[in-house]
Amino acid sequence: MILFLYGQDTYRRLQKLNEIVGHYQKIHKSGLNLKYFDFQKDAYENFEADFRNFSMFSEKKLFVLKNVGLNDSFKINFLRNQNFFLDSKDIILFFEDEISERNKLFKLLKKSGKFQEFQPLKREKLKHWTKQKFGKTKIKIGHQALTHLIDYTGNDLWRLSGEIKKLISYKIKEKTPLVTREDIDLLVKPKIELDIFKTVDALALKNKKRALFLIHQHLENGDSPLYLLSMINFQFRNLLLIKTRYQSTDDIRMSRIGDLSRELGMHPYVVKKTLELSRIFSLEELKRIYQKFFQIDLAIKTGKTNPVMALDILVAEI
Repeated sequence: MILFLYGQDTYRRLQKLNEIVGHYQKIHKSGLNLKYFDFQKDAYENFEADFRNFSMFSEKKLFVLKNVGLNDSFKINFLRNQNFFLDSKDIILFFEDEISERNKLFKLLKKSGKFQEFQPLKREKLKHWTKQKFGKTKIKIGHQALTHLIDYTGNDLWRLSGEIKKLISYKIKEKTPLVTREDIDLLVKPKIELDIFKTVDALALKNKKRALFLIHQHLENGDSPLYLLSMINFQFRNLLLIKTRYQSTDDIRMSRIGDLSRELGMHPYVVKKTLELSRIFSLEELKRIYQKFFQIDLAIKTGKTNPVMALDILVAEI
């Protein structure tokens, strides 16, 4: 059996993975047939040998596979032996950030397996998700406060989940059941993307000295270098999205910002700044820069560079 979980929303995707693994462990208690492979470092041959290995227990095996999209050997060999894997009673769960829809393996997984895509929640679904989180407690959040919280956190569910826990703990301690806008101003730091535009502005204007100064200012303030990289990546992804969909951004009137905000699931401020910056870059430049993020991410994950150095390299090469 093939299971395929993919998409950029790592929070909900990981929750689903944990749910599946938890269910498996309740039924198959030995734990000996639950295997994890990360194909940034693991080899296809090791996976196949484990898969073919006879089990002393009469229970299904569960193989959780990550980063198969980065391993050409895995893709070639899995496709070559696909009938063997598809006919097996054992479970192979693919857990991927992104994989090209044109990829033959992607097409096979969607055609022959059960799949679920996890894309970042857009604004209304994000509000519903947040209400559900509060709904599991005695603490409630008003409409204005809810909007304010999402303005501050965006659709980063890792951060939003942490802020919700912080707000609930605070209100329980205060013995007041309703989260207000004032509580959010007091406890929640606005998402760095509202400030990271200064860095992207500097990069767009080729002012590398200022971009480096702003980045290291964030680092000195205690911001995680990996989070900084992810936020700069997020902004360039938005720029590429806007530029790809609207080649001539000069023709987009500012009055359409509200419509675009709802359509793209972005905060109006983010849409406005993204439109302004997209006029500075060509589509080819944005594609090149976005590819650079992929290379830097791979260099970090394989230990070839550290996140702080990666930020400096990014600025130097944009």
